[in-house]
Amino acid sequence: MKVIVLGTAAGGGFPQWNCACALCAAARQGRLPARTGDCVAVSGDARSWWLLNTSPDLCAQLLATPALAPGPGTRDTPLRGVLLTDAEADHILGLPLLRGGPPLEVLAGATVLEALPLREVIDSYTPWHWTALTPDTPYELAGGLTVTLHPIGRKAPKFVNSPTEYASWVCAYRIEARPDGGTLLYAPCFDTWSPALDALVASVDCALLDGTFHSADELAPVAPGATAQRTMGHLPITGPGGSLAALTRHPRVRRIYTHLNNTNPLLDPDSPAHRSVTAAGVQLLPDGTELTLPRPAHQPLHDPGRPTEPPHFTEAAPAAGTPQGLHPTPARPLRRAGP
Repeated sequence: MKVIVLGTAAGGGFPQWNCACALCAAARQGRLPARTGDCVAVSGDARSWWLLNTSPDLCAQLLATPALAPGPGTRDTPLRGVLLTDAEADHILGLPLLRGGPPLEVLAGATVLEALPLREVIDSYTPWHWTALTPDTPYELAGGLTVTLHPIGRKAPKFVNSPTEYASWVCAYRIEARPDGGTLLYAPCFDTWSPALDALVASVDCALLDGTFHSADELAPVAPGATAQRTMGHLPITGPGGSLAALTRHPRVRRIYTHLNNTNPLLDPDSPAHRSVTAAGVQLLPDGTELTLPRPAHQPLHDPGRPTEPPHFTEAAPAAGTPQGLHPTPARPLRRAGP
């Protein structure tokens, strides 16, 4: 499986346009690397690509990624569609930026698709395919991938009036390259470390996880009166019940924090917080990092009886000279999605 981490910041990006905190100031001065909104591209064959969420920075991310360039025809694209984990603004605002291309497939939970305010706008330009995925049911995607949606949260976006608390307001995706090309978990938003989420992490080779906030009181010095982090749908990394303690139980899995808020001290590689997290075996990758996730043929997907060495990975860093914040380069089992 090929994975390109297009962006790693939370909704406001880094630096955030309306923030003068010490971290954002350092990024503006070039002392810390800028980051674009969280977004990932995945493929099972390096030809057909699927986006995991669509950030407001999507155009810049696509232009900076050679693997996602158009061709071979003048209007051909390797993009086949989008998988949405939720309907939060910073995860859907990139959708209309793709309106000028060929029809794409957008997959999400039924609750999310029904709430999307952009569907009519996009369909007036080109008829897209909107597919409601059934939870816990595998679906085949073009390019050799199988994806399964797993509900993990109930936090509805602010624009939804009187939302019904369906579990599928927020989901994680478990993606597998057929037949033995590695497994990825993508879960950029969760407010609780549940047994179900823990089992999902244990079942994959690599997990890209919600690293929005480092601590429960992180926003207070910068934005007094701001909504509490867990109320915003994000479990802090540290503190009681934090995600880092849970992740230490899974040393075999490659664990990566993404969706970093502009207030998160992990953005500074020289900070004690950054050193503590990386010492625990969890990674923080720059925008544009490319991963290859094979699973050795002799090693089953998950066998608790085996030693906990991490699986083998290859990784390509962003090319030198890249501008800061950008990068170069009803249920039916195994339903086939995409052309």
